Amino acid sequence: MTEANGPFTGGPTLNDGATMPWLGLGVWQAKEGDEVIHAVKTALETGYRSIDTAAGYKNEEGVGQAIRESGVPREELFITTKLWNGDQGYESALKAFEVSRKKLGLEVLDLYLIHWPVAGKYRESWKALVHLQKEGLVKSIGVSNFQPHHLQDIIDDTGVVPAVDQVEFHPLLTQRELLKYAKAHDIQVEAWSPLMQGNLDLPVLKELAGKYGKTPAQIVLRWDLQQGVITIPKSVHAERIVENAGFFDFTLSDEDVKVLEDLNQNHRFGPDPDNFNF
Repeated sequence: MTEANGPFTGGPTLNDGATMPWLGLGVWQAKEGDEVIHAVKTALETGYRSIDTAAGYKNEEGVGQAIRESGVPREELFITTKLWNGDQGYESALKAFEVSRKKLGLEVLDLYLIHWPVAGKYRESWKALVHLQKEGLVKSIGVSNFQPHHLQDIIDDTGVVPAVDQVEFHPLLTQRELLKYAKAHDIQVEAWSPLMQGNLDLPVLKELAGKYGKTPAQIVLRWDLQQGVITIPKSVHAERIVENAGFFDFTLSDEDVKVLEDLNQNHRFGPDPDNFNF
């Protein structure tokens, strides 16, 4: 896995041959309309090229508008959206994809993910995503919030290994078992809520921020990168969007990487994929 020279160029090569940027903008909870349009435009002006949305966020139209108005060539962008829980199943997934594609105003998506492993439905949903990729409507397909046993189910069913698994990942939830499984199966892990939904007030993070002359957020995002994990911090504030890109010009020591890993408490700020009422 080759490390890029900056946050906006290069990135890991996925198991299907596509390249995905190390850093993207997450737009969860960004309101449809002016708020999400401003956030996406700010990110693109800053240099971001990866934008992560979802049908469940209800802001795909704003993301699409921001992309069109930004003037950034389509081929430079990496756009992700996700299949919502209520749309899972084979035929319904195909229909939901068309709705998302139209809202975004894009002919082809870069990455389409199953948002959550809805029991009794995620296997059929995965078959639909495999079909969409074969049809050339999406370049890469993957999942979100899948644990190793969910991943094994869909691989066994189709023989197709997801390119990406986007999961909650941060120093309080280090997902070691999942990372080990993903590495063994060449699945790229991507972190959502990498900044612990703003819960960065930890003494260790403050200490490391002082040591490296960086912010606590930049320390955590650098930690993601050094473990080969793509990261998509969410913000609608211009100064934070810029700040979140400032983690490519320093390196954490191996000892400090371990210090952050040792913070793990298996603590989730979001739902547990194995105990979630879908």
